[in-house]
Amino acid sequence: MQAIKLIGIGADGKASLPHLYERWIYESELLVGGERHLAFFPDYQGKTLTIRGSLSQLVERLRHETKRTVIVASGDPMFYGIGSYLSSKLPIEVYPAVSSIQWAFAKMGEKWQDAEFISVHGRSMKGLAQRIDGCEKVAILTDETNSPNTIAKYLLSYGMTEYRAFVGENLGGQDERCRFFELEEMADAEFSPLNVVILQKTKAGPTWSLGIDDDEFLQRKPEKGLITKKEIRVLSISALRLHAKSVVWDIGTCTGSVAIEAAKIAREGAVFAIEKNAHDIEICKENLKKFRVDITLVHGKAPEHLDEFADPDAIFIGGTSGEMGPLLDVCCQRLKRNGRIVINAVTIETLAQAVEGLKQRGFQVDVTLAQISRSKPILELTRFDALNPIYIITAKREGDE
Repeated sequence: MQAIKLIGIGADGKASLPHLYERWIYESELLVGGERHLAFFPDYQGKTLTIRGSLSQLVERLRHETKRTVIVASGDPMFYGIGSYLSSKLPIEVYPAVSSIQWAFAKMGEKWQDAEFISVHGRSMKGLAQRIDGCEKVAILTDETNSPNTIAKYLLSYGMTEYRAFVGENLGGQDERCRFFELEEMADAEFSPLNVVILQKTKAGPTWSLGIDDDEFLQRKPEKGLITKKEIRVLSISALRLHAKSVVWDIGTCTGSVAIEAAKIAREGAVFAIEKNAHDIEICKENLKKFRVDITLVHGKAPEHLDEFADPDAIFIGGTSGEMGPLLDVCCQRLKRNGRIVINAVTIETLAQAVEGLKQRGFQVDVTLAQISRSKPILELTRFDALNPIYIITAKREGDE
């Protein structure tokens, strides 16, 4: 089949379309696009095809098309658009227009090569908090559900008041409107469905590096201390070998300390945590808000509910509740290739069960015994207080790298 031309158009339709592109459109025999895009060409004489449903259906429809075909889409189709998917399936020639993000930064008079880019258009906002936190400049593609006011309320729920926002609506069109907002103002404003949001940090916000102090976490009282201690947490997270897009399970999350630190590393991935104690769930939620982490948190006893989680790259098990065998069955089966399982054990019985269970399921196992002591003043002198010894069990599937 001959190559299909994919042409980007702005909010003003034909007005800013290069003459050559316009000629290609009118000389084609089949014009494909969304309802809004096709409406820019009411005098088109050929056949039209409105994009509805999945793009895979569109690909199948076009795969054996013999008519000269042009697809029209918004802005730059290769920037969070349909271009990437279509060009991987069909012979496509892409001719972009100025994207809405380019328009927005131009209207602000602001450079954009140093910005972070996020799309919540047709996507969940889950995990948005950790992706944004700490960034100096963030461009967000929105939709009618994830609108600027919804985004503002979301960010305010995590205390991100150090950001101000710029909202560009109908950029490049007749009804263009550009405004700056404080997040509190944006939460109560109304917007056109076609908009983009730019966040700029205007003052310093809180920061946390790997190894957050235990006392920073809200913990159960009066039985304080049900937390993976900082030193053990750092060693365990290191053993998980996380990357920016890791999918992580935290089983027996309690205060959420491991899940929170993992989410700050796997900012573009996802973290799923489960905890059986209802009171600890509420404490964990408070810690998530404080540390600006948005994860999937489930109240339950593993291995129940694990079928609701995406397949993991890394699994941390802080407690098994006597379900070692069934839990390992699920974890070992669901773990992705080259993934890792890390288990913290306090007793030698749990250590023995974990090591034997992992080996039986075809995993290589390494064990580190961490015996940590912390300095403590005594009058004008210093002594050491020992923490409970912890076995850090690290497992990877035999044959993995």
